[in-house]
Amino acid sequence: MTDVVLSASNLSVRFGGVLAVNGVSFDVHRGEVFTLIGPNGAGKTTVFNLISRIYVPTTGEIEFEGRKLSQVAPHDVARLGIARTFQNIELFEHATVLQNLLIGRHTHRRTGFWNDVLFTRKTRRAEVAAREKVEQVIDLLDLQHHRESMVHGLPYGVRKVVELARALCTEPKLLLLDEPSSGLNTEETDDMVFWIRDIQHELGVTVLMVEHDMSLVSKVSDRVLAMNQGEMLALGMPQEVQTHPGVIEAYLGSVDDVSSLRRAA
Repeated sequence: MTDVVLSASNLSVRFGGVLAVNGVSFDVHRGEVFTLIGPNGAGKTTVFNLISRIYVPTTGEIEFEGRKLSQVAPHDVARLGIARTFQNIELFEHATVLQNLLIGRHTHRRTGFWNDVLFTRKTRRAEVAAREKVEQVIDLLDLQHHRESMVHGLPYGVRKVVELARALCTEPKLLLLDEPSSGLNTEETDDMVFWIRDIQHELGVTVLMVEHDMSLVSKVSDRVLAMNQGEMLALGMPQEVQTHPGVIEAYLGSVDDVSSLRRAA
């Protein structure tokens, strides 16, 4: 794959005296699953916040389909085709699943204030089109039984899928998944592997993911970037990165310590 969707060049961000990200560069190719891994505090979510325009880089630039994101207002990022989920679920708790997903369609509304107030034919057509797209996502993620359920009454694992569904309702070109398996049990994590593969292969959506579960990372990732203390450690195929001495040390201690543990076992 040579078609670069997202390009990060020499990203750095400083919060006071803390250099949270330092000189990070990578490209994400169209149609791949690209994963950021690393211990807590490595700077992974900070990179996501830079792409989402929540943070402004101290140095460096991010380009999406050749356009500099520094020139895009934060509220316009979704219109470009970038959607995101969060490690801590961000849903409207006192709305139904269907209502939450329809909110994900707001970036595609072109009807205008008076059309909506008068509920004109144009608005009715837009409502039908939005509902059809939402129903496609509901079918893809097996949310049929939860369509009319209030979000606050749903199990945690289902709410994670609902947040994923809402992001898909924006019809993204690039989907940012922040810890998609966080808080899920083994069966739910296996389901998440299935969803991510479908999103990649059936919908053709490029995925940039932050994840700690190495089993999930190995199953779905095309390439992996390992970070530690805001800097790049290794970039390559999942198996290559997971066996890199610097990555092992960042997760488990020094390479000598890891060798001692293996001998003791």
